[in-house]
Amino acid sequence: MMTKIATPSDAENNGSQANARTGARLLVAALEAQGVEMVFGVPGESYLPVLDALHDSGIRFITCRQEGGAAIMAEAQGKLTGRPGICFVTRGPGATNASAGIHIAQQDATPMILFVGQVARDMRQRGAFQEVDYSAVFGSMAKWAFEIDNPARIPELVARAFRVACQGRPGPVVIALPEDMLAELTAAGDAPVVPAVEAFPDPAAMGELARLLATAERPLVILGGSGWTAETASAFTAFAEAHQIPLAVEFRRQMLVNAMSETYAGDLGFGANPALLARVKQSDLVLLLGGTMGEVPSQGYDLLGIPDPGLPLVHVHPGPEELGRVYQAALSIQASPPAFVRAALSVLAHPVPAARAAWREGARAAYRAWTDTVPANPGPVQMAEVVAALRALPPDAVMCNGAGNYAIWLHRFHRYQAFGTQLAPTSGSMGYGLPAAVGAKLQQPDRTVVALAGDGCFLMHGQEFATAVQHRAAIVAVVIDNGMYGTIRMHQEREFPGRVLGTQLYSPDFAALARAYGGVGFTVEKAGEFQAAFDAALASGRPALVHVRLDPEAITPTSTLSGIRAKALTGT
Repeated sequence: MMTKIATPSDAENNGSQANARTGARLLVAALEAQGVEMVFGVPGESYLPVLDALHDSGIRFITCRQEGGAAIMAEAQGKLTGRPGICFVTRGPGATNASAGIHIAQQDATPMILFVGQVARDMRQRGAFQEVDYSAVFGSMAKWAFEIDNPARIPELVARAFRVACQGRPGPVVIALPEDMLAELTAAGDAPVVPAVEAFPDPAAMGELARLLATAERPLVILGGSGWTAETASAFTAFAEAHQIPLAVEFRRQMLVNAMSETYAGDLGFGANPALLARVKQSDLVLLLGGTMGEVPSQGYDLLGIPDPGLPLVHVHPGPEELGRVYQAALSIQASPPAFVRAALSVLAHPVPAARAAWREGARAAYRAWTDTVPANPGPVQMAEVVAALRALPPDAVMCNGAGNYAIWLHRFHRYQAFGTQLAPTSGSMGYGLPAAVGAKLQQPDRTVVALAGDGCFLMHGQEFATAVQHRAAIVAVVIDNGMYGTIRMHQEREFPGRVLGTQLYSPDFAALARAYGGVGFTVEKAGEFQAAFDAALASGRPALVHVRLDPEAITPTSTLSGIRAKALTGT
């Protein structure tokens, strides 16, 4: 049942509400005031008034094929811009489909706002059609989840939602919109737009950090989290170069440091460089800047002691709830990365201890030894060819990926050289790469955007290739097809060797599928074919897909499936 939608003419006929607007129009005005230019969504009857209001606005609505893909596109936009990506979905299944994007935003600390159509206010708690209590469902997944009951409060609550999404540890906000509330008239005015507040470091704490850093011979900085800017990342890298300090990054945060910098020592992800892990433990001062050293970068919470890290640790984070949550650092500083870096450049300058240059050089040499050369893999198609093609892209090319063993080659061997060039979920969510690439290309159409996916990963949100075609987002998707859920198969062979169940996949002809959607498609089955196919995809100017048929034995850069199985069977 839909409540009659009030129109501007209805307000004009009501002398007492000559300046009244519907809740939906007030909502769209609030988004325009916040500078929103694009939103993602799947249309639904529960928020038809919003769609009608968007029709008359300057905000572009990107029609997606599934709410999970729409939410991921919004999350990717939040990563790129530092402002909340916006997604609209309908109630019930629309909202639960979108929950994948909310979880990613929560784990990745990405600013995002999800608007969900809701049943009419007089139908709540009756089990109405597709009714869900969104505060209960998203309460533990989002920074804030609530419902707007009164249209007059829309400006206030939307402004607050933008603040909550951006301030402290960024994250997602979920707002439920009862459909009758959206159609109700109100004379409420717009709310002023106020920038999110940054947390600035305590001068006394910065003085203590300066003292610790001045005497450290083996310091190491681990960068992570969100809230960074291109200028902040570049400035801190320059500081580290001047002071001979090696820089490492947390899982899927490689874009925070130019990999060509002599300070870059690698990433703390899955299958991290053993030499880097050893270097963390050998440090006489670890500065954790912006991140939290969660399960993946801490290698299962084993790299540092808990609660005593076992070495001098300084933790800088914008959210007070993260300081001391796991590690009791020697020094905790509440500050956003930009505010900390601005302060650091003015107070942390110091003479460089003589031993530090060799320490930094050793870290860099270990990174180069680990990543320079891509080992040969079983089968005709070589992943070294894929890596070489990606390395030849412009430095500002955006690389997007989801989860799967194919990503090991990207994370270990690709050279991220600029901020905003990496879109990948720290939550390990499959299906992320393709919709993230669509969102990135629509946000930054002049940049090269590549999505990498496995055969299983791609089909999680493969329908969003149609979204790319519809909205002329000329992405290039590279699908690495080995006929299985490779990561789980790897674990299966290690834990239950030879007892394969549920991990085999039958996939379509992905290149033909891309053409059926209206894009272009290429297939790579032999050595030496990838570069030409990839170049043709880039040159097409249309959404394109390169289908790479990889030998199933090529499960990691250094392991084969049969080798993993043999080790498990022999207990070696």
